Formats: sequence, C-alpha cells, structure tokens
Amino acid sequence: MQLPVAVDALSALAHASRLAVFRLLVRAGTDGLPAGEVAREVGLLPNTLSTHLTILGNAGLVRSRREGRSIIYSADYDGMRGLLGFLVADCCAGRPEICGSLTDVARKADCCAS
Repeated sequence: MQLPVAVDALSALAHASRLAVFRLLVRAGTDGLPAGEVAREVGLLPNTLSTHLTILGNAGLVRSRREGRSIIYSADYDGMRGLLGFLVADCCAGRPEICGSLTDVARKADCCAS
C-alpha cells in the first residue's frame, strides 16, 4: 500500500461514526449487512450513513453489492489487510520484541480464530 492510499483509509476511519460502521461490517463478515440494518445498528439517518459508506468505499475499506432491491455492504478485507500491513511494515526497526507479537494481539482480540 502506498502512503496516499493509507492516508485516505486512516482519514476515513478517523470519524466516530465511520469507525463504528466499519467495525460493525468487519463483525458481520463476508455476508455483510443491508444498508437499513447498518443505519439502525449505528443509529444514523440513511442519508448520513450513505455519505459515510461512500467515504469508506472510496478509501477501499467497504464494498457494496446489489441483492434484489437491497444494497448489501461488507468490509473490504483486502483493503483492511493492506492498511494493517502498511501500519506494521516497518514495525520496531526490525526488532519485533518491541512491538510484541501481532498474532498474540489478534488472539487477545478474539479475532481470526481458526
């Protein structure tokens, strides 16, 4: 990931509502959620949610697809992995003991369980 792309992604996440939407979609998994359900879960008006989803989508963090009359939104896991990889690429100047194990961090967050 290049610096401008990372800046766009971080900027998109630097808003409480957008971060809440992104985290909700990450939890929802690859099936995603309809826009109305996202709006209800995070307590946003539909037009406000639409703006936030557009910003997250332009930053490469959210995808959308049409299913019948509904638009389903899901986290873009490739974009998320790219951002996380960018953030830790130069971790601790080659001394991983300073940062700790990222695997341990993920395990403590109860994510990525196999």
